[in-house]
Amino acid sequence: MPDYSTTLSRVEDYFDRSATKVWERLTSDAPVSRIRQTVREGRDRMRALMLSRLPYDLRGTRILDAGCGAGQMTAELAARGADVLAVDISPALVKIARERLPASLRGRVEFASGDMTADYGRFDHVVAMDSLIYYDTHDICAALARLGARTEGAVVFTVAPRTPFLLTFWSMGKLFPRSDRSPTMVPHAHSRLQAQCQGAGQISKVDRVSRGFYISECLEYRR
Repeated sequence: MPDYSTTLSRVEDYFDRSATKVWERLTSDAPVSRIRQTVREGRDRMRALMLSRLPYDLRGTRILDAGCGAGQMTAELAARGADVLAVDISPALVKIARERLPASLRGRVEFASGDMTADYGRFDHVVAMDSLIYYDTHDICAALARLGARTEGAVVFTVAPRTPFLLTFWSMGKLFPRSDRSPTMVPHAHSRLQAQCQGAGQISKVDRVSRGFYISECLEYRR
């Protein structure tokens, strides 16, 4: 299993060079294929689920959007009154997120490109939507410990659940590696994550979103 820095570099390369246009289109209103439409709908449902875990009125709070992508979560957090730091490993996606942010919200958002677990100060909440799905258990626990140490409330995040569908794709990726393929999602079971991260904090289940080719599980981490 690649270590954290190796996976981080591969994720950056994929989103900043290979898939920027794909994600720019997927996260817009432009027409997409039926398969990508299910992914778009699944991501919309997951974003709404994660937002439901936070207070509706976010005025006076500072929130980290860890792995902000094209900025859909960022815009919704800012619209609810939060001061948002939106961080993504891909400068290309950060550029898209910055350009898409409504002018009325720009005073509430700061953008940065780099490692989402770096020390950006303290936060009231952290959201990390589908940005930890490429990492193994050890690296997720370490990332949650770093984020949690600087967060007053919950770190709301997602993992790829251990379903037969995702396990098949994971196994295929291990058996037939290609230098140009996308980063491989690593399926996780909540019980194993909780056992491995036990000394650092509590991980609780929220819910799973399954829509066509989008399958993701929302979890919460608290110290």
